[in-house]
Amino acid sequence: MLPYDRGLKKISLDLRKRMTDAEKLLWSKLRRKQIKGQQFCRQKIIGRYVADFYCPKVKLVVEIDGGRHFTPPGEKADCARDAFMESLGLRVLRFSDREVFENLDGVLERIWGA
Repeated sequence: MLPYDRGLKKISLDLRKRMTDAEKLLWSKLRRKQIKGQQFCRQKIIGRYVADFYCPKVKLVVEIDGGRHFTPPGEKADCARDAFMESLGLRVLRFSDREVFENLDGVLERIWGA
């Protein structure tokens, strides 16, 4: 079982209610085991982070990044986050909001391949 900060439960639940449009679109393709029959969770607490999507069977984290992720502080925080996830044996795939909207099939292929 992955470690998690119980204090993030309320935040995780709130994030599920306020998913971005890109997250909603991708979730519509990941939910109900549509990718290779694998179950994905959304807004999964892992350590002190909340992952956008997580597939426990293949230990895959999928992150959808908006504009703030492409600033120097955002990129630094993402590197630390990815390093933590990888230290737990998880693989992290990151996609921009724009990539989800403009190339959903390509995003799904990369997730499928992982």
